[in-house]
Amino acid sequence: MTQQVPGQAQLNRLGIARLDSVDMLRGFVIALMVLDHVRDYFHVHAFVFDPLDPARTSVALYATRWITHLCAPTFVFLSGVSIHLQRAQGKDTATLSRFLLSRGLWLVLLEFTLISFGFNFGFVLFAQVIYAIGVGMILLAALIWLPQRVVLAIGFLIVAGHNVLVPIDAQSLGSLAVLWRAAFEPGLVAGMPGFVAYPFIPWFGIMCVGYGLGGLFLKPEPERRRSTILLGTGALVLFVVLRLVNGYGDQLPWREYETSGRTLLSFFNVSKYPPSLLYVLATLGVSLLLMPLLERLRGTAASALLAFGRTPLFTYLLHVYIVHGSALLIGVALGFPAKIFCNFIVDPSRLVQAGWGFGLGIVYIVWFGTLLTLYPLSRWLAAVKRRRRDTWLSYI
Repeated sequence: MTQQVPGQAQLNRLGIARLDSVDMLRGFVIALMVLDHVRDYFHVHAFVFDPLDPARTSVALYATRWITHLCAPTFVFLSGVSIHLQRAQGKDTATLSRFLLSRGLWLVLLEFTLISFGFNFGFVLFAQVIYAIGVGMILLAALIWLPQRVVLAIGFLIVAGHNVLVPIDAQSLGSLAVLWRAAFEPGLVAGMPGFVAYPFIPWFGIMCVGYGLGGLFLKPEPERRRSTILLGTGALVLFVVLRLVNGYGDQLPWREYETSGRTLLSFFNVSKYPPSLLYVLATLGVSLLLMPLLERLRGTAASALLAFGRTPLFTYLLHVYIVHGSALLIGVALGFPAKIFCNFIVDPSRLVQAGWGFGLGIVYIVWFGTLLTLYPLSRWLAAVKRRRRDTWLSYI
C-alpha cells in the first residue's frame, strides 16, 4: 500500500490537489478527539467531576481535557473551509447546494443511529458534533447562494452574539423547549431518551466563519502562513482582553482561588456547552497557530494525521466502536458486569458506583493503542479515495 507523504500532492475526488495544511490540522484534532473519548470511557473520574473544575482537578487532568477543546470548533470550522474549497475547485452553486443538503441529512441520520448506538450500546438520541455539522450543512445549502462576505458576516454575528440568548431557559418556553434545546441550549430532551450536547446554531456560526474565510487557505504558502498566524494571534489577544474584563463573552466568569495556579485554571476554563465567544477565540486561535507547525511534520506521525484528516467521518465512526468496545471487553475481563457499559449516556451512575476506571497513564496508553489500530484502516480508505471517483465515497 502506498504511504501518504506530506508535501507530496494528493488528489481529491475532483482530481484537484488537496491542501495538506487543512488535512493535517483536521487529522490532529481527530486524534485529540480520540483522546477525549478514551478519557470518557477509561478515566476513573470521568463521570465524577468536571476535569476543568479548578477546585478539584489536577494540572495533568486539566491539560488533558483542555487540549481536547480544540477538537469540535476546529472540526466544524474546517468543515466550512472545505465547503469553500469545493466551490473554488469548480462545483457550481446548485450542485454544491444539493450535495450539502444530502450529506447534511446523511450526517444527522448517522448521528442518531450508528454513532449514538456506538457511544451508548443502546438506543438514545445523542446529538453531538456530527449532528451539529449535519444541520449546519443543511442550512449552508441555502446560504451559499448568498455572497461569501454575507455568510461570513452571519457567522461572526452568531459567534459573537449568541451569548445574549444564554439566559433564556428552555423550560420556560413550554412546547418550544425541544426546539430551543436543539438550536441553542444543551440538555436532556423531555419525553424521550435523548441528550443535546451540541445545539446547532452556535456551531453553525463557526461553520459560516470557516466558509467565509476559506479563501485564505488558497493563498500561496508564505501568505497563508502569515494570515493564519495573524488570525490566530489576533483571536488569542482578543480572548485575553475580553476575559480580563470578565464581562460579556462567556457564561462562566473566572474568579480568584487560594493559589495563583488555580486562578489561572479558572481564567482559561471557558464554556463549551454551548460554545461561548471566548471559547471559540481561544480554541480556534490555538488551532490556527498550530497549522504552520503541523505542516512541517514528516514521517509516520505526519502520514497518520493525513490519513485521519482525509477520512474524517470514517475514522470518527470507527473510533467510537473501538473505544467503547475496548472498555466493555477490558471491563468484563476484569470482572465488571457488561451491563454497566450499556445504556449509560444519560445516567452513568452505574459506572461510578462500580468503581470503573483507571488513572491518566492508562488513558494515554489506550489512546495510543487506539490510534495504532485506526491508522492502517484510515490509510487504506484514504488510498481508495485517491484511486477512485465514486460518488458514494464522498459520504464516508
